[in-house]
Amino acid sequence: MSTLPKLRKLIAVAQFCATSQVENNLTTCINLIHEAKERGVKMVFFPEASDFIAPSKDAAFELTKNWENSFLNGIKKAATEHNMWVSIGVHQKTSEERKLYNSNIVISDTGSVVETYHKIHLFDVDIKNGPRLLESENTLAGNRVVDPVETPVGKVGLAICYDLRFPELSQSLRKKGAEIITYPSAFTVKTGQAHWEILLRSRAIETQTYIVAAAQIGSHNEKRESYGHAMIVDPWGTILARCPEVNEPSLAVAEINPDWIRKVRLGMPVLNHRRENLFG
Repeated sequence: MSTLPKLRKLIAVAQFCATSQVENNLTTCINLIHEAKERGVKMVFFPEASDFIAPSKDAAFELTKNWENSFLNGIKKAATEHNMWVSIGVHQKTSEERKLYNSNIVISDTGSVVETYHKIHLFDVDIKNGPRLLESENTLAGNRVVDPVETPVGKVGLAICYDLRFPELSQSLRKKGAEIITYPSAFTVKTGQAHWEILLRSRAIETQTYIVAAAQIGSHNEKRESYGHAMIVDPWGTILARCPEVNEPSLAVAEINPDWIRKVRLGMPVLNHRRENLFG
């Protein structure tokens, strides 16, 4: 008796250099969705701030006001045309004046917004005679850990960039049933060189999930440069795919294997051993 072959659950992680030219960024994303379709991918993951990276706070507010809907509509249309699920980082307006959300949005293959996560942890550093970077000055922090999203490739937990440094978020997503956790990011070169791969592999090993980390790369403007190295890590901490170290739009593709998730969790049942009576 013959059996039908199992359909492979292929995903792609994207890497490119967004600028303040939203139309160009949208075209890049649409082209990458098309490439993902050609490679048999079911879901593609884009970086943080895929809509734009602006040279100033004022520019960011204006770009969001003028482009939020049209950028998302363009991604929805491409998702529908290519029968593709999409996770993408964008800016969104809030109810507070002069503040934006840093969001990770999941769009289905029918073009519907399935879930929206607002970045919880904001990077605020103000050191005397040292660096000053206050994300909270123009970004409103989210206050909700969203439930993992049911997708054709598995249950996807949503986070963003700096959230990577807080394992309690990834542990919460694992307990909620996540099989994949995504960190769309725009890591700086200095912190990327020191911590990016280590943190991603650590989160994968701790949670026994696939980690998908899309990344911005290259110089966005005179003030901002990103590290790149977008990658997919499996539940054992193995890097399955990584984008090249070139400042050109690219994809890295890997397979999500539910059997491997179960095997890793069965062989190392760490979730059963957590001392929540001590640590919460």
